[in-house]
Amino acid sequence: MIVAGIMSGTSLDGIDVAIVDIAQLSPFRFTLLATHAEPYAAEVREAILGVSDCQAHTADLTRLHVLLGELYADAVERALSANGLGSRLELIGCHGQTIFHQGDTRPYLGRPIAGTLQIGEPSAMAERFGVPVVSDFRPRDMAAGGKGAPLVPFLDSLVFGDAHTPRIALNIGGIANLTAIPAGGKPGELIAFDTGPGNMVMDSLVRRATGGRETFDADGARGRLGRPIEDFVRMELEENPYYAATPPKTAGREQYGDAMVSALESTGRPLEDLLATAALMTARSIAVGVTRFALPYLRTELPGAELFVAGGGRHNGFLMDLLAGELPGLRIEGTERFQLPIDFKEAIAFAALAYATIAGQPGNVPSATGARHAAVLGKVTR
Repeated sequence: MIVAGIMSGTSLDGIDVAIVDIAQLSPFRFTLLATHAEPYAAEVREAILGVSDCQAHTADLTRLHVLLGELYADAVERALSANGLGSRLELIGCHGQTIFHQGDTRPYLGRPIAGTLQIGEPSAMAERFGVPVVSDFRPRDMAAGGKGAPLVPFLDSLVFGDAHTPRIALNIGGIANLTAIPAGGKPGELIAFDTGPGNMVMDSLVRRATGGRETFDADGARGRLGRPIEDFVRMELEENPYYAATPPKTAGREQYGDAMVSALESTGRPLEDLLATAALMTARSIAVGVTRFALPYLRTELPGAELFVAGGGRHNGFLMDLLAGELPGLRIEGTERFQLPIDFKEAIAFAALAYATIAGQPGNVPSATGARHAAVLGKVTR
C-alpha cells in the first residue's frame, strides 16, 4: 500500500512528507519512495505560535485549521508529482500541528481532564486525493488513560529491535524523546518518554534575536562560540521535577516555550552563551534520561547499548559533540542504516500508524504512553 506520512512538529520548521510503500507491519517491510520538506512561511509560523498554548480567537484557530489542511495537501501533491508517483497514493497519515498538549489530568469544571489538540483539516486532503486520511492519533490513547505521547515508539519497536543488542532510538525535534528497546524483546516491550527540550529553546532564541530572519543555529556554529551558564542548567535539572519523574511522561511547549527563553534572556548574557546553555541543557537532559531510566531498563551500561539519532538536532554538530561528551563510550549514529532518513523518521512513523489504523491494528505502545491497553488510533476521513 502506498501511504503518505505527514509530520509537522513542535520545532515549527515546516511540513515533512514521506511516501512509503508498506508491504506488511510485522515484520515491518517497506520501501521509501519519496521525501519532501516544505518550510513554513514566516507568517504561517507566527500564526501557529499565536494560537499555541495561549489565549486565541476561535476565528484564527478555525481558519488556521483549514489552511494547514490545504498546506499539507500541497506538500503531498508536490512530493507525488516530483517523483512521478501520480495517482498511486492509497492512504494518508497526518499527525497535524500540535497547538496544545496536556498529558496529565488537571481539574477542569469539576472533572479531571487531560487533553491534546492537533489542527490541520483532513477533509482538505481527502477531497484533494480521494483516499482515506487518518488523523488525530493521540486522543484515543488518552481516552485509554495514556498521555497521548510518544507515538513514534510504534515504529521504533518495528525497526530497531535486535536479538543481541539493546538499542535506544532518540529523536531530537522541538522536544527530544527516546525509546529504549531491550535485546531480544517482544513487540511492544520497551519504554519511551520525552527527555526534555530538543531544538525548541535554541530555535526560539535565534528567532527572537534575529527578529525572525533566522530560525535555527546552523550546525550549532553560534553556540559553539559561547560559554554555557552551568548554574542555569544545573538548577533546571535539579529543581524541575520532570527529569526525576518516572516514565511514561511527556513534555511540550508548555514547559520549554517563552518562559524558559525569557529566563535565559534575562541573564543578560550574549546570544552565543545562551545558545551554548540551551544546547547543553538539551544534551544533559537526554543523558539524564538515558542513564537514569533507559539503561537500567535495558539492564546494561553505556558501552553495552547503541544509540540511533534522528530529527533536526542530528544536524547540529555542536549539540552532537555535547551529547557524546555526556554519554562517553556509547555508540551514537544516525538512523540511515535502517532506511530512515534522519529528517523523515516521524513522517514514516505516521505512515505506518495510518496503515495500522486501516488494518484495524493497535498503534499505541502502552508501556510508552501509560495507556491501560493497546488501541486502534486515529480518525478516518473518507
